[in-house]
Amino acid sequence: MSMRGARNLCLFLLLMIPGAATAQAMFSLFVGTRSEVADRMIDLAKLKAGDVVVDLGAGDGRLVIESAKTKDGVSGFGVDLDPKLVREATARAWVEGVSDRVKFLHQNVFDTDLRRVDVIYMWLFPELQRLLRNKILAEARPGTRIVTQMFDMGAWQADAVDTEQQSVRMWIVPVNITGNWNWELKLPGVKKNAYAAIIDQYFQQADAVVRVNNIRRATREFKVNGEQISFTLNIPLPGLEGSQEHEFIGKVKGNVIEGKVRMHRPVKGDSEKYDVTEYPWRATRSSKTSYFNPTGIDPPR
Repeated sequence: MSMRGARNLCLFLLLMIPGAATAQAMFSLFVGTRSEVADRMIDLAKLKAGDVVVDLGAGDGRLVIESAKTKDGVSGFGVDLDPKLVREATARAWVEGVSDRVKFLHQNVFDTDLRRVDVIYMWLFPELQRLLRNKILAEARPGTRIVTQMFDMGAWQADAVDTEQQSVRMWIVPVNITGNWNWELKLPGVKKNAYAAIIDQYFQQADAVVRVNNIRRATREFKVNGEQISFTLNIPLPGLEGSQEHEFIGKVKGNVIEGKVRMHRPVKGDSEKYDVTEYPWRATRSSKTSYFNPTGIDPPR
């Protein structure tokens, strides 16, 4: 039977059972992950010592157990709706010698605490992975890696894909940077300038518009990787000739970005050479912005 046929049969049978058609049960069908695919998923996760992994719909527990065996210091847990599979996975962890670092819970994936995990494994029907997407983005810490096989996460595009035979995909949870951000920069020889930025975000994709005095410009090369962001801005500054190339690099913690800005300024007499000077950068998110303040008309000169 095809995968589509198996899924439709599974859905039909579940809908005939009173109370069984919960969000998870409707899209649950255990098929064990092949060893070679599990190895590729673990490789793509790039495990580090101290990582905590979770498998949503753990089945026989293979991914969590092999993760603990692959890298010293890795611990984790798996959750599954089937109590029989939970018992079998628990016994397997004991046989494999990792029961001190691995456990399995009889639990709904929607009730699983994702706040302290570093890696989330899934192999669930695309409908269920799409339903879990908002939970992951709301709960998981920025930088958390999500690894799946075969199915994707809808409009959220993967950060890395291993297309060898059955596709394996990896996402990195992005920090939320949407909103109004303000900061000031004081450069030698010029007055302190106030910057008002508005950042728009779509998963790990973002861009921004920035205002300094009455000049507005759009950012370029905006990148979001977990808590880390970077972008460039080319905008004129009062007291300096031409547009000034800014290169911003920072780490987002709640409503604060802290990092540095590199100013690339052309060397006088040689337009192909630049002096690069680095300054500290600290921006704060605010409910208010001066970006929309009246611009006015410059008086004639």
